[in-house]
Amino acid sequence: KLGSMPGVFKMWGAEAVGGCLAAKADGVPGVLLFGLPDAKDPFGSAAFDSDAPVQNAVRAIKREVPDLLVITDVCLCEYTSHASWQLILEMHLSNSVTDEQGAGAALPHPAAGADFVAPSDMMDGRVGHIREALDAAGHTGVGIMSYAAKYCSAFYGPFRDAAGSAPAFGDRRSHQMDPGNVEEALREVALDIEEGADIVMVKPALTYLDVIARVKAEFGLPTAAYHVSGEYAMLKAAARNGWIDEPRAMMETLTSIKRAGADIIITYYAREAARAL
Repeated sequence: KLGSMPGVFKMWGAEAVGGCLAAKADGVPGVLLFGLPDAKDPFGSAAFDSDAPVQNAVRAIKREVPDLLVITDVCLCEYTSHASWQLILEMHLSNSVTDEQGAGAALPHPAAGADFVAPSDMMDGRVGHIREALDAAGHTGVGIMSYAAKYCSAFYGPFRDAAGSAPAFGDRRSHQMDPGNVEEALREVALDIEEGADIVMVKPALTYLDVIARVKAEFGLPTAAYHVSGEYAMLKAAARNGWIDEPRAMMETLTSIKRAGADIIITYYAREAARAL
């Protein structure tokens, strides 16, 4: 149970399968998986292990719920002891080495049965490296959902607490986007599409509805929006204090994201929203 995200739980093994079965029964068409390894090191070694939590979960879910869409987050921040996407070499951020690692970290997921992989670090060239690696390994039918316009937001806090992925030093402003910049989002999305992204994502969702609308209008590609942990937690906190009608506020919020142009909404409210619909 996560104190900052009421109603959200970490799930392991059979719990994850049970959660997916229940979600499918509620009408949720797909899940996005994040992994928490037993041990972390500076290079995120657990991300490449075929028996890592995500890979094991994908295999189990696909056995029991084969028609559920399974998307896997590809990121080293949950696996590294310093919680950085980039590998630190001589105290410098190394894009080239991390590109190789990022592509390698994606490969075990489709091998386990994932339908899509979702690179979430916004490093330049990442989507292209992953597409090349997937194709070379024979996973040509596996799609890429790119976190193409990911902003340096204050609304990620509850998730970082849950995943233990707060940076050990510095911040992520060098590779996440300035909240005031819309034009850069369009450039970043265009680059990811050129590199082979099948779905592009805007994150966060609620505070970037204008960006979702611009991305969808400009490119017409399937567009996802991530209703992030802080946005979810705010609604929960207000509801607990009796300040809002939570079911109505939930549906109004998700409707606004859909109205902005999102084809896919990633939200911690997925099961409640599916039941309401």
